Amino acid sequence: MKIQQAIDNKIKPRGALGLLEDLAYQICEVQDTLTPVLADPTIVVFAADHGVAAEGVSAYPAAVTPAMVSACLGSGAGISVFCRQNGITLKVVDSGVAWPGAVPPGLISKSAGPGTANCFVSDAMSASQLDFCFDSGHEVVSEEVPQTCTVIGFGEVGIGNTSSAALLTSVLAEIPLEDCVGAGTGLNAEGIAHKAAVLTQARSRHSVVDDPRDALRYFGGFEIAQMAAAMLAAFDRNLLLLVDGYVATAAFLAAWRINPAIRRNAVFCHRSAERGHQRALEILKARPILDLGMRLGEGTGAAVAFPIVVSAVAFMNKMASFDEAGVPTGAPEAA
Repeated sequence: MKIQQAIDNKIKPRGALGLLEDLAYQICEVQDTLTPVLADPTIVVFAADHGVAAEGVSAYPAAVTPAMVSACLGSGAGISVFCRQNGITLKVVDSGVAWPGAVPPGLISKSAGPGTANCFVSDAMSASQLDFCFDSGHEVVSEEVPQTCTVIGFGEVGIGNTSSAALLTSVLAEIPLEDCVGAGTGLNAEGIAHKAAVLTQARSRHSVVDDPRDALRYFGGFEIAQMAAAMLAAFDRNLLLLVDGYVATAAFLAAWRINPAIRRNAVFCHRSAERGHQRALEILKARPILDLGMRLGEGTGAAVAFPIVVSAVAFMNKMASFDEAGVPTGAPEAA
């Protein structure tokens, strides 16, 4: 199958569509076809609370997590708006939210508990909780994502989860922790310094972490562990994976360390304003589609980038070749 030849034969100078050409090549390669299809696009948002939030590492209290999950189930959250705009099915998973009252209807229930333990003083989760997260992450893909789906996006909600992402990114991408700690939901300089001190202490509890599953157990959120497992399950189905921002990329790092072949199917949708995300993208040799200064999470970057992925497939399937259009060949390469 001559993917590059088919792309180069479209009526344009070679390389003139930039990243769209790279996306088209990747999707054709994943689907093993010159006529790729983006069917039943789905974004799954995993939500959970983090015990480390008790250390004041976020600008918002933990009570915001259940409120945001409820908003995602409605029509007003950012991810709800963008999924509706772009014809994407949205699924929301309760991976471990500390609900103050009744759980709202519409959630996919896969709770490993009311939030993780505080990784500042103990491991974030037990071995059995991690096993549950991996089993339930696989179940979400097998039970909730239709067999006709060819493209799946991943997002998250959880106060404190950029702390977990910073620790995981540092360990899994072998990056200094100080390069991974950022403002999260909006910390000022003093708050970032406090967050860095807390995470440094959490990291010091485990001098060597070689196994990605151990990294998730020590520092991960329930939603991050389930997302990593879901990514691996989606890869097993050969789906195109739309990876959102910092936290989703931390989950992807764990999945990638478990099975490096998953990189082939991953599209990185945007560059987060979190500085650790840029370093992680460099390690993964990833060129994100968007760079809009976004740091909301929820899978919003994946939803906003999706129309560009659609455009990559559209030009591959609909744009004429030089022969079809009767256009002379030999045009110069794009500048």
